[in-house]
Amino acid sequence: MSTVSRDLPPRPHLDVPKREARALLSAWRSADPEALARIRQRHPRFHDSPDAEVAQGRFLLNDAQLVIAREYGLAHWTELKQQITSYTLLQRLDAAIRADARDEVVAILRADPELLHVPVRSGNWGPPMSHAANMGRLEIVRAVAALGARDHQHAFDRALLQGQLECARWLHEQGARLAPGIVMGSCETLKASGFRFLVEAKAPLTDAHGDPLAPVALVLGTYCRNPPGKHEILEHFARLGHRFPETPMMAFHAGRVDELRTRLRRDPGLIHRRFSRREIYPPELGCPDHDLAGMNGTPIAGTTLLHLAIDFDEQEIFDMLLAEGADVNAAAEVDAEGFGGQTPLFHGVVSCAVCNGRQRDASMTRALLDRGASREVRASVRKFLDWQAEPGWHVARDVTAAEWGRGFPHSSWVNQEALRWLAP
Repeated sequence: MSTVSRDLPPRPHLDVPKREARALLSAWRSADPEALARIRQRHPRFHDSPDAEVAQGRFLLNDAQLVIAREYGLAHWTELKQQITSYTLLQRLDAAIRADARDEVVAILRADPELLHVPVRSGNWGPPMSHAANMGRLEIVRAVAALGARDHQHAFDRALLQGQLECARWLHEQGARLAPGIVMGSCETLKASGFRFLVEAKAPLTDAHGDPLAPVALVLGTYCRNPPGKHEILEHFARLGHRFPETPMMAFHAGRVDELRTRLRRDPGLIHRRFSRREIYPPELGCPDHDLAGMNGTPIAGTTLLHLAIDFDEQEIFDMLLAEGADVNAAAEVDAEGFGGQTPLFHGVVSCAVCNGRQRDASMTRALLDRGASREVRASVRKFLDWQAEPGWHVARDVTAAEWGRGFPHSSWVNQEALRWLAP
């Protein structure tokens, strides 16, 4: 099921989403489970409906177009068409905002005022004012607001999500509200500065539906990797009264290295233990209770603390585990369908940390190799890719860590420096 928005391809053409909408409609008519899941995720009329209701409900081409538009992060089909039609101008606008060229931004928008309300890059980043707020371009935010922009609330959300507090404060002063769900952005990006701002402002620490566990679950399961921010946000939640299970995994998530070391010395078997997905993402903390919970690179179900330290970019925990004798060739559990068995090297090659611009020097991979990690171990691994044009499984059977990386379909998740070190 698609859980994240995807960007339009370079030089987008409307024929592409049109074909995707027709394909989705055809798949719905066949009651394809993946199509039903996508519809339930993106179409407000089918939110939380069981498969039978989605399959039997009224679903027309315009409904399929709405789902496709929202998978691209846009509110509706008309907005998707506007973005594609205005693509060249929007490229100029994006470049001007990135360059902090206030006067050029104003000139473009005065020449074509409709662009004030069209997403520059994606629905997530939003129209020009929100786009500028993402990057902390306060003078541009002010200038675009003066031209008649109306997306103050979205711009406020994005400024908090990116930790752009100067923009966030100004937008709040202009009337942006501390609405339920406002905290989800800083929990997604693990920006502790934005979270602190909201705590100090007494914002509701819930999702848009008032669920107080949803922000906690997002901190644990987000695709972002920023350990100091994650640790601080979890500490804030604890101070605000959230009760966390006293488990090795919660010590791991909170970055409590000394506590983990003490646990390892009291229970030497802990360093070899394989953790289930439910242990990593506890349902009692609001985490989804299914196999696709959380965002990771190489799959983490049935892995050791060492595997996990790589994917979550917990350098201090990684170093401590090696010092305590963690097995650098520990194999993950193999499931009933034969998938699993990967060693920590696989995680050094494909991970969320790399996707977030971290570990680019492959220091963890080099540390594993220095301690005898084998390049020759083979495993069968599958990863659900829910952000691409056609969400689905990437399957690699009987591959080495290097082959897993070279065959992975999205290069931004692959540590190229690690591949260089794994070359024969």
